[in-house]
Amino acid sequence: MIRAAALWCAFAGTAVADPTYTILSFDDLEGWAADDHDAALAVFAETCGDIMRSEWRSLCAFAKDRPAARDFFETFFQPVLIEDGEPMLFTGYYEPEIAGDIGRSDRFSHPIYRLPTDHVEGQPYLTRREIQEDEPLAGQGLEIAWLEDPVDLFFLQVQGSGRIRLPNGRVIRVGYAGKNGRDYTSVGAMLVSQGHFEAHEVSADAIRDWVRNNPEDGQSLLWQNDSYVFFREVNEVPAERGPLGAMNRSITDLRSIAVDPSVTLLGAPVWIEKDGDVPMNRLMVAQDTGSAIKGAQRADIFFGTGAEAGRQAGNIKDGGRMVVLMPVEYALAKVAESQG
Repeated sequence: MIRAAALWCAFAGTAVADPTYTILSFDDLEGWAADDHDAALAVFAETCGDIMRSEWRSLCAFAKDRPAARDFFETFFQPVLIEDGEPMLFTGYYEPEIAGDIGRSDRFSHPIYRLPTDHVEGQPYLTRREIQEDEPLAGQGLEIAWLEDPVDLFFLQVQGSGRIRLPNGRVIRVGYAGKNGRDYTSVGAMLVSQGHFEAHEVSADAIRDWVRNNPEDGQSLLWQNDSYVFFREVNEVPAERGPLGAMNRSITDLRSIAVDPSVTLLGAPVWIEKDGDVPMNRLMVAQDTGSAIKGAQRADIFFGTGAEAGRQAGNIKDGGRMVVLMPVEYALAKVAESQG
């Protein structure tokens, strides 16, 4: 998925070194004893059955019996610090809730499109500007709903999922279906390069306000990002559950993170130590991915649904570290393998 983290990708490093693996102890994890391990275990049990590795199967079966959570993690897992030479970067994402309608009107005129039938995964498709300016997809029955504001549509695509609240109060839930195979360009980085903001001033709200206050230049700015996301309805997910992540299961606010799956196994418990104005030390579960989430020390924290979650997520651009919890034998094997 493409999400809020993509706003900052131009300011993050790109990992180039082979990862190194360092064994730690639970005593090395700052704040470990104070966390709610039961909450983390419940989230881990949601997706551990989808980890198709023999080392995890028996652990997952035991986790679903709800053992004493802290003892479970400390007995069967080993903390492993994975590094690739790049500093840690935490960002945040959320599930927006946006006003819309299922029919086009003067107020709601910006469509959320399903995946076109002529779309081929991995091959370049029409650019954002071509889709929005020329409207070649109109009249094909691809519209899921219509939004009032092109900025809302843009940020819905950045997040990769959302809820559309209709005038009658009904809610349509949409999730990522695919993208047009074009490169993502960071609009935040462009605003910095054009002199409108300093790097530390860029946030989702700052970008949103600038585009709305400069409608003509703002539209041109959004069109500089060729990438375009298509959606599908996911109304089978209960309203009280989070949106679907990369494991095709609901994610949990402040317990699910997006990671680079080439480094961190999806479904693995991950201890995070986030710096910043609101420090966060807690056990998360790697249940999602993102196109801007690359490298060993890189994570996107899911903050939940709605405007307040969006405000919190949009302000996260912090350092710290993350430590992956691995089954003990698996951890020792990975360390030995990395040492040659």
